[in-house]
Amino acid sequence: MMDKLKEECGVFGIYGHTEAANLTYLGLYALQHRGQESAGIATSDGVQLSIHKAMGHVADSFHESTFAELGGTSAIGHVRYSTAGASGISNAQPILIDCAHGEIAIAHNGNLVNAQELRDALVSDGSIFQTTSDTEVLLHLYARSHAATVEDALVEAVTQAQGAFSLVLLTKDRLIAVRDPHGFRPLTLGRLNGAYIVCSETCALDLIDAEWVRDIEPGEMFVVGPEGAHSLHPFPPAPSAHCIFEHVYFARPDSYVFGQSVNEVRTAFGRRLAREQPVDADVVVPIPDSGVCAASGYAEVAGVPMRMGLIRNHYVGRTFIEPHQSIRHFGVRVKLNPVKSILQGKRVVLVDDSLVRGTTSRKIVKMVRAAGASEVHMRISCPPTISPCFYGVDTPRRSELIAATHSVDEIRRYIGADSLGYLSLEGLLDSVGPARGSYCTSCYTGSYPVAFPRNEAAYLQLALKLVE
Repeated sequence: MMDKLKEECGVFGIYGHTEAANLTYLGLYALQHRGQESAGIATSDGVQLSIHKAMGHVADSFHESTFAELGGTSAIGHVRYSTAGASGISNAQPILIDCAHGEIAIAHNGNLVNAQELRDALVSDGSIFQTTSDTEVLLHLYARSHAATVEDALVEAVTQAQGAFSLVLLTKDRLIAVRDPHGFRPLTLGRLNGAYIVCSETCALDLIDAEWVRDIEPGEMFVVGPEGAHSLHPFPPAPSAHCIFEHVYFARPDSYVFGQSVNEVRTAFGRRLAREQPVDADVVVPIPDSGVCAASGYAEVAGVPMRMGLIRNHYVGRTFIEPHQSIRHFGVRVKLNPVKSILQGKRVVLVDDSLVRGTTSRKIVKMVRAAGASEVHMRISCPPTISPCFYGVDTPRRSELIAATHSVDEIRRYIGADSLGYLSLEGLLDSVGPARGSYCTSCYTGSYPVAFPRNEAAYLQLALKLVE
């Protein structure tokens, strides 16, 4: 949908399996929802690294002939949605370089808030960049290190970075996973017949019948090589700041992230939403697909049946060509179509996971009314989004976030609903249970756990308010 925050990226890595490239392909397939702009795989045969990258979806980026060139028993992969750097093949990942420490490939999920400052310093000292991605900054810092080992050089590089990073890296003989000290983005560890796997979500483990072992800890560097596996904790301790939006929207509902079932957390959001924002209604209708879990929880508590009153067309791709202006109003109906027999004459509760600009919600409410609904009530299973994210989410500027500049009733009037209700921040945090204090909620509060350059904040028309 056009009015959603965009996924950041997905990463996958495997060490010690004869089908490393093929399993990485499957892992990326499971993580496709995290990025649809480009996909790539790098492999190692113990002597050298090979790489293949392409724009587009995973299924369109790799072919049978591709895997003949991607031999070896270790691999890393990446699916990308650009949050730092333009969309183009030069910024597709993994990024592969050769330097004094040997060949290394990197795949990154997150966003480095001080990347531009680091880049400016590197350029002024003679570095030449090939991409506009913040990830390349880490490779330059790594290549310039005089440390004796790959691990020490990587620690030296990564400790200069600030922000969100879940990294998988591949050398000729080892796989390395690194997670930032705040743990913004998920990263999990699995095993498959003796092989080690690291990936963004457990759904990638499920697809290849791998066993979940544990999450990579915030601030951990996990290394597996010929000598076996070991962990380092090279960063100073920092407060946990898991991205709450992983539970709200990004992660697949069949995944576990931050140690919790996404499906169960989203359903809990819906239950709490029904208690906080009740309304007399005949039917609860989720806005597919991401609103389904919360809608089921809402319907359960409200005692109102949930019906699929909106059907999503899953075959509308990024290349969909808008028709001429005279029929452009059919745009949303290409993606969603109402079921009149469910909606006609009914008091309808529409449940969605978020409301960003409000443009799509406005069109959906109008569509449901046109299908015959007598009342349309909108319920959102998160608080109002009032601030951009600097930690790996493609968020609009603050001026484009409707809740940052309008009251709830003004938003209600804009989207044309009979009522509008959001889940409270307290309800959101209560729904994630005992771990409530470990989440970053900056998009709802404007309070940021990691500082970022003030010129960037000014550009985004954002008042700084940093968490102590």
